[in-house]
Amino acid sequence: MNCGFGLRQATVSQLQSSHLKNGHKNVTLDPDTANPYLILSEDRKSVRDGEVRRRLPNNPERFDTHGDVLGCEGFTSGRHFWEVIVGREEGWGVGVARKSVKRKGDLGFDTTEGIWGLGKWDGGYKLCSPYEDPVPSEEPERIRVTLNCEGRRVSFYDADTAALLHADTAAPFSGETLQPYFYVSEKANLRLS
Repeated sequence: MNCGFGLRQATVSQLQSSHLKNGHKNVTLDPDTANPYLILSEDRKSVRDGEVRRRLPNNPERFDTHGDVLGCEGFTSGRHFWEVIVGREEGWGVGVARKSVKRKGDLGFDTTEGIWGLGKWDGGYKLCSPYEDPVPSEEPERIRVTLNCEGRRVSFYDADTAALLHADTAAPFSGETLQPYFYVSEKANLRLS
């Protein structure tokens, strides 16, 4: 007996889809923040490690040590999300960072540094939170990053299955501008969808 579960499930999916469309952000990568080793596509929707340091101005916004880059968009209020195709390779991180995040010198993938993220390297998934490692039931190829500024929450989902991978709750970022954050090294190639 079905008992209307299929109809109820379809309604929930439609509501989620409608809600998510309202918060979807068309994120682009900010070339002024990109580490000189990174290669951004012309449309500023994808990034990869170029393996050779390019001659770029050492402006204050530019990350100079690791393969970091920020999105152009800044958020101080509301609910937002964007999706990133991460593929199966290692050497990537996605999330949000404070606009004031350190750009020069060594930067840790850590909430104390002003980054809330999920990444994959050294054979496993990593969180900025030092307390736990995420264990996705399947290897996600597309990550949905959701940001609720007033709720002080950053969540990461498998965008293809809607499975929650991790949520940072009560994140201490109220009042400060947050920007999409990306980290790339090795063979990783991130693409905003």
